[in-house]
Amino acid sequence: MSSRPPKIPFVNLSLQHQPIQPQIVAEIGKIIEQGDFILGHALAEFETAFAAASGVQYGVGVACGTDAIALGLQACDINPGDEIIVPANTFIATIIAVIQAKAIPILVDCDPETALIDLTAAETAITSKTKAIIPVHLYGQMVSPSQLLDFANRHNLIIFEDAAQAHLAEREGYRAGSIGKAAAFSFYPSKNLGCFGDGGMLITNDAELAKTMRTFRNYGALSKYLHTEIGTNSRLDNLQAAILNIKLPYLEQWNRDRNLAAQHYNTLLEPLKHKGIVPIANHSSLGHIYHIYAIQITEKSPIDRHTLQEKLAQEGIQTGIHYPVPCHLQPAYQNLGNRGDFPRAETLCEQILSLPMYPGLSNTQIEQVVKAIERSLNC
Repeated sequence: MSSRPPKIPFVNLSLQHQPIQPQIVAEIGKIIEQGDFILGHALAEFETAFAAASGVQYGVGVACGTDAIALGLQACDINPGDEIIVPANTFIATIIAVIQAKAIPILVDCDPETALIDLTAAETAITSKTKAIIPVHLYGQMVSPSQLLDFANRHNLIIFEDAAQAHLAEREGYRAGSIGKAAAFSFYPSKNLGCFGDGGMLITNDAELAKTMRTFRNYGALSKYLHTEIGTNSRLDNLQAAILNIKLPYLEQWNRDRNLAAQHYNTLLEPLKHKGIVPIANHSSLGHIYHIYAIQITEKSPIDRHTLQEKLAQEGIQTGIHYPVPCHLQPAYQNLGNRGDFPRAETLCEQILSLPMYPGLSNTQIEQVVKAIERSLNC
């Protein structure tokens, strides 16, 4: 493989950052001058702005998305031994957070078209110990709010959204994070809204939950040196919050750009379906924000995923896999299931391929990617 920079990178953050870099540098300089680094004005401003943009009242910034889930579950009164339903084809952080909250993750299979959690499969996973469900809004597409609310109401479950890939995604009149009791976001740099390091947030309409979460993130103290809870140190720092605050007003346009890019991919890839190249289905129309644009290389394809990925790399096109191994087949988590338990998730992980996707990705670049796929299939 060539060591030269890719002709078409998987992600290009510089296209976002270059136009707003003077604003970012100026804001960072202001914070340095003020010495306001932890739990300061910039954080409070961003918490309010992001929560409002997501359609809820409260936001609590934490150190990363994993902490947003783990501490958030504890703030939702999830107790040791409670069972939580989680899709098998999520990033491992979802599972780690459930375990950190001392709950038990119960995996279920996914829908083969959308890759989202299969709520029909989740029905069979309900027990007397089931306390919550974590719908993962995978790739930037939300799980159906109406179906999710019906499911949770029938089984008296807490909905805790994993919206780490779904900043301002929409479906059925809801924005990601506004369906359930609480939701967790990640601001990892490559997210649709990313900071310059790690960062996360819990959002909610529950004032008491938000208060508890603020206590948990700050050593269990709402006021200095008075520790009313067993907490930890997990705070979104002011520098990162200031950067995110500058980027937030651009997010809706960035999301629209991603959706338009995805539409162009879909049009160009349509003739390749008979050759086994099948994009993950969009059931959310313009509400899908395409953090990831994923295709499946199915059994109809004349080449496998590994070969296609290598051929694209030879043409200078970077790709990714989200995710190559389902949670129950990860070496550290084999107690969660056996091979064959979640066949659709396992097939997805064997076939999925993520194509370049970012605001600023041009139609010409998309056409180059698809033509390279066509050449690879015809070799």
